[in-house]
Amino acid sequence: MIRLCGESMKHFKLIEHTADIRLYVEATTYEELFATALQGMASIICSHDATLNNDQRGEIRIESQDITTLLIDFLSEVLTRVQTDKVLFCSVTFLKFTQTMMHARLEGFNVDHFDEDIKAVTYHEAEVKKNNRGNYETIIVFDV
Repeated sequence: MIRLCGESMKHFKLIEHTADIRLYVEATTYEELFATALQGMASIICSHDATLNNDQRGEIRIESQDITTLLIDFLSEVLTRVQTDKVLFCSVTFLKFTQTMMHARLEGFNVDHFDEDIKAVTYHEAEVKKNNRGNYETIIVFDV
């Protein structure tokens, strides 16, 4: 079992874009990349100092054709749950993880409102690859 929270995050940063929001994510492992992308998406959705309460948990299982598709499918499924349940998921524990499937436990908090309404996680510009520093990186474009 691999538990990833804010303390283990490599880094993410928002990149200017004319109509959408772009998120650059870099991490040393695939699991850390997914956790960091989740935290980046959470920071977009709810950047205000909300009163977070009522711990919420959920499980997620996804199978995809490759690691990039798995990442986008993961974020898309989490986004659906965020919008449906008004829960900001910002922490993940991977129970099983390969390049084509994952089983994870999500943790988050109820929130009263969102600062940004993300409509979709897109495949545009998404490609998980190793950079010249030996880390994994990708850009994720959110349709807002």
